[in-house]
Amino acid sequence: MNNTSGKHIALISVHGDPAMEIGKEEAGGQNVYVRQVGEALAEQGWYVDMFTRKTSVEHPKVVEHSSRCRTIRLTAGPESFIPRQEIFGYCSEFLEKLLKFQEQENIKYSLVHTNYWLSAWVGMAWKKRQSIKQVHTYHSLGSVKYKSVATIPMIAGTRLGVEKAVLETAERVVATSPQEKENMRSLVSRKGKIEIIPCGTDMRRFSSFNRYAARQQLGFNIEDKVILYVGRFDQRKGIETLVRAVSRSQLRGKTNLKLIIAGGSRCGKTDGRERDRIERLVVELGIKEFTSFPGSLSGDLLPAHYAAADVCVVPSYYEPFGLVAIEAMASGTPVVASKVGGLQYTVLPEETGLLVPPKNDLTLAAAINSILTNPEWKHQLGFRARARVENKFTWERVAYRLNNLYTDLLRDSVKTLEPASA
Repeated sequence: MNNTSGKHIALISVHGDPAMEIGKEEAGGQNVYVRQVGEALAEQGWYVDMFTRKTSVEHPKVVEHSSRCRTIRLTAGPESFIPRQEIFGYCSEFLEKLLKFQEQENIKYSLVHTNYWLSAWVGMAWKKRQSIKQVHTYHSLGSVKYKSVATIPMIAGTRLGVEKAVLETAERVVATSPQEKENMRSLVSRKGKIEIIPCGTDMRRFSSFNRYAARQQLGFNIEDKVILYVGRFDQRKGIETLVRAVSRSQLRGKTNLKLIIAGGSRCGKTDGRERDRIERLVVELGIKEFTSFPGSLSGDLLPAHYAAADVCVVPSYYEPFGLVAIEAMASGTPVVASKVGGLQYTVLPEETGLLVPPKNDLTLAAAINSILTNPEWKHQLGFRARARVENKFTWERVAYRLNNLYTDLLRDSVKTLEPASA
């Protein structure tokens, strides 16, 4: 890929490896976003290099996703997993390795799209060394996140400073929802240029199963009432609220309830601890008999679970966008979600699902129950949910809008370099 044309772009996701299996430690929505955006942009003619930190000596340095899209893993610090709050000290080394790779490959990147604040710092430092345009997606805002956690990490001040600086200096910041843009303006800075471009999902993958076939594959009965959670094990994901809500369900003992808590890593340092805590809570609340923890769902297992579920619950305390919500909606499954962040944008109350206050297990229990006890309404919600995703949240639409954004920024760059006419 030693092409020097302006079609070469870099996507940086320091802590979220685009080539990593989703559901592994620290592997979630950001990994999906970067990988899907990269591959979709490659389909539109860009040469896309996605840079991430190498977290295992066993991982190959380069993963080719297509002839125009690849993941490059750079060694910055030890080649092992490091929690994201401990990575910042290796960002300078990460940039040096990136620049060395660029020189060896004889590539001139015209634009970098950074993801999360760690990558934002790398992108801003890169701009000080070379002429390059920067686009940034936050994925999570520290100023919002720190309001929802009990303990503020020591790195918080650095993170907040970087998030403010990138909003004020990047050529464009991409907000994935109107709510995220409002948070940027009210909590981060009034300066900077923001464009709203939502996340997307793969309609072909997530509409590939019908409910009956999915249940047959997974061994569920038609009369089962299936409640599904998909995501990492992280306290801010609100799994505890979901578990307590299900334990309060009016259907408990009256029907064949099934609670599936999917995703996460058993051996992970952070995921593992939270998963152990949730499993203990499930036993304490007496719902172990109908609760399962299938772990990371790869291949067809994820779309099959979405299709088999009666309702997908996204009980997060904070969610900038919420990919799980639109994956479930694409599968024709209604969503009950916390009324926070981008979930207020993706889930339309009473139309594609329900929104409830975060950290409120009583209200969440009532919302889940209202869908489970009304099959016709549940079907209508699911039908409208799928239509909403088709019309608004596909990766092709996201890539089309990003392509236009990049093209406009690079065209403006060329204009500024042209000499004035005599």
